[in-house]
Amino acid sequence: MLIFNNTTSSSGFLLTAFPGLELAHVWISIPVCGLYTIALLGNSIILFAIIIERSLHKPMYYFLSMLSVVDLGLTITTLPTVLGVLWFHAREISINTCLIQMFFVHSFSFLESSVLVAMAFDRYLAICSPLKYATFLTDTMSWVIGLIICIRQVLFMFPSIIVVNSVSFQGGQELSHPFCFHPDVIKFTYTNPWISSFWGMFLQLYLNGTDLLFILFSYILILRTVLSIVAPKKQQKALSTCVCHICAVTIFYVPMITLSLAHRLFSSTPRVICSVLANMYLLLPPVLNPIIYSLKTKVIRRAIYRLLRIRSSRDYSVRSLRERWERRRQFSST
Repeated sequence: MLIFNNTTSSSGFLLTAFPGLELAHVWISIPVCGLYTIALLGNSIILFAIIIERSLHKPMYYFLSMLSVVDLGLTITTLPTVLGVLWFHAREISINTCLIQMFFVHSFSFLESSVLVAMAFDRYLAICSPLKYATFLTDTMSWVIGLIICIRQVLFMFPSIIVVNSVSFQGGQELSHPFCFHPDVIKFTYTNPWISSFWGMFLQLYLNGTDLLFILFSYILILRTVLSIVAPKKQQKALSTCVCHICAVTIFYVPMITLSLAHRLFSSTPRVICSVLANMYLLLPPVLNPIIYSLKTKVIRRAIYRLLRIRSSRDYSVRSLRERWERRRQFSST
């Protein structure tokens, strides 16, 4: 809270879930709560399975664990305000709280983009340079790449704190989403929002734009390598290892680009559409990523099944020990 020191004419902003559907918020909250539960459980299970299962201690799954951590962070960041608006109509949010949430939402969003680039690099090395894959992309190098991603994030997000800290906001304004989103918040400033808006657009284009170009370039090289393979089965096997990543890239970038265009270029976009796009942008990747990777990757599916089986066997053994203890107590009492 001490990071931000903004002056406002009111105590904060007003969040909005689904404009015009306020009476149905309780019913809408049921599927939304279900999606949040799937996101939290799915990413937690995948992360725990990768940590426990030694056969998953490989670069590809290290990057997947990073993706799960980022998805968990993005989910936890927006969960209180989204469910607060839907369940309790708690629409008011203070300026400092809003700015902190906005900072974490965009930080995790940029982190997810960077992790997807690292996963594309992993697939590129595995398919185009399989001999260098084992020697170059070691466990240590995987964590070095993760550290570089975090340092890059800090270097670009720190100026954002300085820029936002110099802006004065008009409190009491109604936002378009149940969470704080930079293009939505920056519209309600006393001073000229050009600097902050330009910096936000620069980050969006530079970080996410260059990440997306790198991913596309990687897949152009992968496709060229796959097409040079003579055996059709080997072609299919090589492409099948990229299916999950392609799905993850699609469900992340398509809603993000659509929402950014709706805010910055199409100001006349209905608020309901913006709200739906915002919830898709936040919920689709954390919900679908664990489902896609668990369904399409046999190793992860087996690890999750083994993990659940161990858990059930432990529960059964604990239950049987309790029953034996109760029987002994009853026998001793008689």
